[in-house]
Amino acid sequence: MSKIDDRLQELGITLPTAPKPGGSYVPVVLAAGMAFVAGQIPAVDGNIRYTGAVGRDADEDTARAAARTCALNILAALRSALDGDLDRVRRCVKLGVFVQCAEGFDRQPEVANSASDVMLQVFGEAGRHARFAVGTNALPRNVTVEIDAIFEID
Repeated sequence: MSKIDDRLQELGITLPTAPKPGGSYVPVVLAAGMAFVAGQIPAVDGNIRYTGAVGRDADEDTARAAARTCALNILAALRSALDGDLDRVRRCVKLGVFVQCAEGFDRQPEVANSASDVMLQVFGEAGRHARFAVGTNALPRNVTVEIDAIFEID
């Protein structure tokens, strides 16, 4: 078992099956020692789990759970692209977090922290990354959160 697989087991995290793309794109592009992970939504086994705008249809705790689910889907897509070997990850470089929210909701960074925390828990110091967290009035399929990521890989 790999170091990252051991860490996931310690944390009690079971990664889902890598999500299939919902359009005309690939889930991960490997280029120049980097892995670019397409935006992941809070779906489990192909079913969207979290929908609606934070501050209107969903509360902040629900949005945090959605962000965590997106982060796990990012790791699942990355693991699939790396032929099952997350030990090839040198570091998480950046997360881009989009939060569907009602006007006046301004706690996007707190929602994004749930995804950032996953990267830190799984990769340790190599999980520290740059990030943006922005609010938007709509996301595809009415999801609450969508997150993309960039990783440096061996």
